Amino acid sequence: MNDLPFRTVPVPNQWDRSGLPAWTYHSHAMFALEKEEIFLKTWQLAGHTSDIPAPGDWLSFDMLGERGLVMRGQDGIIRAFHNLCRHRGARVVDGAQGHCKGAMVCPFHGWVYNTDGSLRGAAQPTSFGQLDRSQFGLKPVELEVFHGFLFIRFHPGPQPSVADLLAPYDADFAAYDLENILPVPMPNWATDLPVNWKSVRDVDNEGYHVAMAHPGLQDLYGRTYRDHTLEGGLSVSLGYFGDAPGRLWSVKNYVKLAPDAPHLPKHLQKAWSYYGLWPNAVFSFTPEAVQFYQEIPISPGLTRVTGRLYRRRNETRAQRVARYLAYRIDRETSAEDQQLSIWSNESMKSTAFEGFHLSDLEYGVRRHHDGLRSLLPVMTLPQAPEEQQIAVINKEMLGSGSTISQA
Repeated sequence: MNDLPFRTVPVPNQWDRSGLPAWTYHSHAMFALEKEEIFLKTWQLAGHTSDIPAPGDWLSFDMLGERGLVMRGQDGIIRAFHNLCRHRGARVVDGAQGHCKGAMVCPFHGWVYNTDGSLRGAAQPTSFGQLDRSQFGLKPVELEVFHGFLFIRFHPGPQPSVADLLAPYDADFAAYDLENILPVPMPNWATDLPVNWKSVRDVDNEGYHVAMAHPGLQDLYGRTYRDHTLEGGLSVSLGYFGDAPGRLWSVKNYVKLAPDAPHLPKHLQKAWSYYGLWPNAVFSFTPEAVQFYQEIPISPGLTRVTGRLYRRRNETRAQRVARYLAYRIDRETSAEDQQLSIWSNESMKSTAFEGFHLSDLEYGVRRHHDGLRSLLPVMTLPQAPEEQQIAVINKEMLGSGSTISQA
């Protein structure tokens, strides 16, 4: 397609085809740096405005010791807070999402918070002397909304505002009418994998493996699938269906029954599209459905893969059937990628592993690694330093102006 509304980064004629060294996938000190310098300082997807449609509705988002809470107040405004009572730090809400009628009551000692985060009152307030309630509201968390998606960031970081960061996606996201989608309940969506989070990204950041590893996707769009690398840690991948009838049951029926989408621009009408956001999130859209998925790192060797699924507000029967068939295809693809992530991660501890040798079709992996190395230049070292020296060496390399080639 020649009418793509974004500028891509061409693959250089000559480039370093090696990836990150294996030690970076199982070092506890490296993981601690990733926590502080990557994940807590980058925008993370918490959900969509449609997940909290009514005043008092809330979502939680936990990551690496931080507990986030996104709530729609009684005034209709969506805000984000740390999910910690200002008295002793207990959770003021518990669970993935829920609703409170008019206030949040801490289950530990009964402090009461309004839905705008302000402290309504403490239990037995006279026992605290002169307690200034205005100083004890829930601590805010940075929040931005882009086409209905809710992004939070626990600590200030180098990424620009969400609107600026995701500007290349703006036209496509507008075409999908993302502010008018509704959540689809998905039980047991989250899966914990015994891998480092980077192994999940390494698999997902390239389509070179589609032909061999994903029979369903290859049957659906394998002949047309392309990865496009953008600046700013963004990527777009597109695969087009409909030029062949399909052989597998789900694919054959999806191609036959998926309704036309004339409301979409030409490059999206028959496309499965994937929009990547560095370091760990992907939006995945089909003409009839919307989802996002992401990796939540738990430890150097444990990662939670999770996300959310949405449908069209005025979904037709044909769209519902197509969404079900797409889910069947995607479910098999996800299971295949999970196994590939496990095998890939296992190799990082083998003495026989000599590093990556990337194809031009895996340039997205290189660009993802470039983003990591630009903030954590210690990752450029082929041999692992002593664990207690990793943070020190990384600080020294940053101070010396060490740069990472983007070629």
